[in-house]
Amino acid sequence: MWVTVAGLPARLTLSVLTGAGRFCILGSGVATRKDLPEVLRRGFSDSRPQPLPCPDIRESSSCVSKCRLDYKRYVISRRLAETLAQILQGKRKTPQLVLECNPGPGILTQALLETGARVIALESDKTFIPHLESLGKNLDGQLDVVHCDFFKLDPRNGSLVKPPIMISQMLFQNLGIRAVPWSAGIPLKVIGILPIKSEKKALWKLIYDLYSCTSVYRYGRVELNMFISEKEYQKLKARPKNPNLYQALSVLWQVACDIKLLHMEPWSSFDLHTQNGQLEKTKRRELSELIQQNLCFIRMTPRRNLFTENLTPINYDVFFHMLKQCFGKRNAKLVDHLHSLSPVDAKDILTRIRKHENVKITNICPEDFKLLFETIECSKDYNCKWLCDDIMEDRIM
Repeated sequence: MWVTVAGLPARLTLSVLTGAGRFCILGSGVATRKDLPEVLRRGFSDSRPQPLPCPDIRESSSCVSKCRLDYKRYVISRRLAETLAQILQGKRKTPQLVLECNPGPGILTQALLETGARVIALESDKTFIPHLESLGKNLDGQLDVVHCDFFKLDPRNGSLVKPPIMISQMLFQNLGIRAVPWSAGIPLKVIGILPIKSEKKALWKLIYDLYSCTSVYRYGRVELNMFISEKEYQKLKARPKNPNLYQALSVLWQVACDIKLLHMEPWSSFDLHTQNGQLEKTKRRELSELIQQNLCFIRMTPRRNLFTENLTPINYDVFFHMLKQCFGKRNAKLVDHLHSLSPVDAKDILTRIRKHENVKITNICPEDFKLLFETIECSKDYNCKWLCDDIMEDRIM
């Protein structure tokens, strides 16, 4: 059985595959090619595993000016706000806990409060905070307003943490939110809009947090209800029949969550503000192109059965590496990738997962990638089940 990282003995090897500050325990046997006898090295691909994209929130002096031009979208339509509040409420009659990301003018906040929900408004722009706090008057603690950016929770660069950057453990402790077992129900719902210019970066950070059970996922199967661009949504839900959109991130999210499209909304229902709270006119070319798209409101609910004996918050980093390696050469045959990933007999693995030896990466469904990983993990005849080059060894060891 897998256990939380915090409870693991210090003697176990730490893996920093996913980047500095985001540690996990390597649960799989890993060997480098140089550890294998020469006869066993023959036939293995010379391609090097590629390091995973590492979402980073560090701001160098060269990019600070660009950050000031970051835009945030806010719900300005009362009709849309009421629709979203009703979607979140569903058929539930008891009050629910909702964490709202960057509520801005508070139109959605007001609609959520009217459904009886307890709302935690995390606002990164201080100019909106006084108005948001006024919405909670005479509501007996139904609304908490915190100067915080949800998408910058739990930074990994070791820099000074100060609002709007916060540590989720301290935030949740102050709010009285307690962790529940993964097998339990949904402890809280998050609603927001993914950052305009860094949707993929935010999705990578969130998926790392989910598989490692860190940040907000330390508290259980937190449900995300997010607006996302139509383009990124299509990639997120892509299947093998859409090979040009299908990617490692598609597999990771579909394996981890039940993803549902709840609503689509045109850009006209949103206001666009710069980071300093100023209303932005949509004359810039890059913004004009974005406005042609609808925004998709989707629900991402972590699967109760995501973790098994062979896929855990301890060895998830190897699963990530396997997918990144496979999609690095997406038109190649799976059997060729298996030769470079594992010393386990590739043809035997293909037989056990019922795949033809000519099957290509882009023809494999997300659930079959999980089955592939678990099949290799439970192979009993091999002490080392995964291979890595020296570049990978440096990250793992």
